[in-house]
Amino acid sequence: MADKQITAETVEVNVIDKARGFWAKNSKSIIIAGSVLILLTGGYLGYKYFYKIPRENKASEMIFPAEKLFGKMATTSSYGKDTLNIVLNGGNLEGNNVTGLLKIISQYGNTLAGNRARYMVGACYLQLKEYDKAIKQLKEFDGHGASQVQSKAYILLGHAYSELKKTDDALSYYKKAADAGDEDQGMATEALYIAGRYAEAMGKNKEAIELFQKLKDEYPASQHVASGDVDRYLGKLGINK
Repeated sequence: MADKQITAETVEVNVIDKARGFWAKNSKSIIIAGSVLILLTGGYLGYKYFYKIPRENKASEMIFPAEKLFGKMATTSSYGKDTLNIVLNGGNLEGNNVTGLLKIISQYGNTLAGNRARYMVGACYLQLKEYDKAIKQLKEFDGHGASQVQSKAYILLGHAYSELKKTDDALSYYKKAADAGDEDQGMATEALYIAGRYAEAMGKNKEAIELFQKLKDEYPASQHVASGDVDRYLGKLGINK
């Protein structure tokens, strides 16, 4: 199969390398938005599903320092290995004791805090390129009806599978992200765009056309459509306006 351009820059790689590189090229905005979103939504989920028992209270108390540190990493796009290790395994940072998210999952995995920890641990493992571990945690995460958060988790799963060169699984989760984010136009359009680009990069032209066309037809005012990006990709695939 001939190599082809898949980013705004002129970078030519073969298909198998495209699968491995897709996460690296698309991770920043996804991690940032998803990480901040999970923190914000945590309050809503806590309110909706919170059970007033000591176990829930203890888990919420324990997770706070790691969750705060994770949020700082997300908002500053700074994912240092040492900081990621503290978030995952605990430690002392600037005089503050941090209980690792892995310990919280181990002891309180069935609580709301333990559930949030799974999302954050999955995101951390992606940064550390430990993709199998990321997949395990993200699959066990439950968005509890919060479609935006669940959609983000599916996108991260897609990235993890793409790095493992499991392209069918990756595309499947990108599509799931689009479906899960259907209640939120911004999330749905972003997921459809990622899915379309990935399908095109993998040479799955028929699926790419369907995804880009759906994005164009159902969300004509979205950024990717209005900017002309979707039409450019459709043009590359032989579909004229």
